[in-house]
Amino acid sequence: MTKTVLTGVLGAAVLALGASTASAATLDDVKAKGFVQCGVSQGLPGFSNPDADGEWSGMDVDLCRGIAAAIFGDATAVKFTPLSAKERFTALQSGEVDVLSRNTTWTMSRDTQLGLNFAGVNYYDGQGFMIRTDMNINSALELSGASICTNTGTTTELNVADYFRANNMEYELVAFEKADEVVAAYDAGRCDVYTTDQSGLYAQRLKLTDPGAHKVLPEIISKEPLGPVVRQGDDQWFNIVKWVHFATLNAEELGVTMANVEEMKESDNPSIRRLLGTEGEFGSDIGLENDWAAKAIAAVGNYGEIFDRNVGPDTELAIGRGVNALWSQGGLQYAPPIR
Repeated sequence: MTKTVLTGVLGAAVLALGASTASAATLDDVKAKGFVQCGVSQGLPGFSNPDADGEWSGMDVDLCRGIAAAIFGDATAVKFTPLSAKERFTALQSGEVDVLSRNTTWTMSRDTQLGLNFAGVNYYDGQGFMIRTDMNINSALELSGASICTNTGTTTELNVADYFRANNMEYELVAFEKADEVVAAYDAGRCDVYTTDQSGLYAQRLKLTDPGAHKVLPEIISKEPLGPVVRQGDDQWFNIVKWVHFATLNAEELGVTMANVEEMKESDNPSIRRLLGTEGEFGSDIGLENDWAAKAIAAVGNYGEIFDRNVGPDTELAIGRGVNALWSQGGLQYAPPIR
């Protein structure tokens, strides 16, 4: 996911537009129109993917539904805008979407040059490679001379260049704007290798003509912390998106689920009471009712439920928690306390 380079008058205009849009209260705009406009992928199973009826599902989708539930008490008060990797940041800067929840990697350049803020990491990932099993290759270090399919406008292009240069290997890059174009090109044999975030490889493999004829190599060549993005200049909206995510993590740690959230409001545990809004005033500072987190959890569940429902071991993707386990279980997922 390469950084977007904004230069000259056009770049200045885009940044100025993003700043002016964010200076208005996004929450007020969202309430006025009655829904959250959420930028998502163009179809990535497990993260943001529409079914035959146009109903969206996935981890990134659930975050958007959680935000809508926290604001409106209604997880359906959200509309989805599918965006390519190339166009996603411009759509957010221009105000076309209120939040970008689209398997987007948090990098320094994106965080400091585009007028945007990352509101957390909802999936720790890393870039990998997928090949056909009949190539009899077991390591990415055997890929010298290969043609490699990927998306334009992504950090994967830079990561591939770094990896192959560091290992004195040559390659040919075959890049497309849309994810489905990359999948189709790889499936048709226009390249030897498909590279993207490893979670994406497992998801996109489901779209291939014969998924079983392909395998993901073991190497992880990058850090890809994926998370939601908002415009700079509106701390209230930044806090809402950030703390809805944190609420799902705290809920899992505290044992609060979709099924027991109402019952848990009667808990004697102060941390649970603050999370669910029965103690303290933790909604007013972000412009919401005190039970904002309870509404979000009731709608989409805690982080573990969201993970298991969309990408976990019992889904087609069958991804283990790994580094996305809670910090208390050996993973990296950790949320500040509500207090």
